[in-house]
Amino acid sequence: MRAMSTVTSPFGALAVIVDPAAGDGSVASQVTAVQRALEGRRIEHRIHVATGRLDVTRSAGLALDEGYRFVAAVGDDATVHDVVNGMFRDGRTIVETPVLAVLGAGSGGDLLKSFGLPDDVDQAAAHLEGEQTYPFDVMKIAAVGREGDRVVGYAHNVAEVGLHAAATAAAARLPRRLGNARRFLGFWSAYARTRALPVTVTVDGRARALRTWSVIIGNGQFADGGLRLSPRSFPGDGVLDASIFTGPRSDAYRLLPRMFRHGDHIPDPGITELRARLSLQLEPAAPWPVVADGELIGRTPVAFQVVPRQILLKV
Repeated sequence: MRAMSTVTSPFGALAVIVDPAAGDGSVASQVTAVQRALEGRRIEHRIHVATGRLDVTRSAGLALDEGYRFVAAVGDDATVHDVVNGMFRDGRTIVETPVLAVLGAGSGGDLLKSFGLPDDVDQAAAHLEGEQTYPFDVMKIAAVGREGDRVVGYAHNVAEVGLHAAATAAAARLPRRLGNARRFLGFWSAYARTRALPVTVTVDGRARALRTWSVIIGNGQFADGGLRLSPRSFPGDGVLDASIFTGPRSDAYRLLPRMFRHGDHIPDPGITELRARLSLQLEPAAPWPVVADGELIGRTPVAFQVVPRQILLKV
């Protein structure tokens, strides 16, 4: 689907990538609304409706190869994750400082909450105009894949290792018809199966031994449907914030109301906070799942590397 108008943004024409499967399929019904909003604002653009997540990533890379610098992800955090990964090749962005826009289209994405950006199509389209951007960090992740191979990718928001990762992965496997109950069931399934383990945590080359049942690595603040898991994170400060849960496992549900309310679970005596300016590695005594931007990446051992300000977020 293509539509061209007469106003070009300061970053050139806009390549729009729509993931119709995002938001549990709800974004599919928003394609016409996106088209109408862009035409109404006379923004020069091209729209591609992706056929799957691999097509989202491929289309983002292809847009940059074709000379686009300005790319909009229409969908949820998984859509943004796939677009961001498409922007990188051989360890760097395909073009210098590509500009990323996000239209949630009612999908309820968590990245938008860190910036106070609207989820509504019409209001989000207004943010496509003008020159205002935010220099945006991402994290490069190297984990162990399903076949024992090394998998490398990029994430823009929040990564989880241990119980919180297991809960997210378990919820994703449940039928969509269960709605929000999937998160509840996934949490208690992970809680029953996860135990605290000795973990070697290496931050910027300095190793320390801790015992934990879950680790949150924040670039953005919100994850898991609106939990403010990493309230000290700012996705442009060149730092990854790690929250390592070293208290009793019952903290997993004791702290939930504080995460929902304001993210004021930090500081807490049961959480060790660490900050990485270069990299952070986790080596638990047994393999744990690794989730980033709500997607299962692989398992531990895992390394997170700060990739500072190679993308501009349109705000």
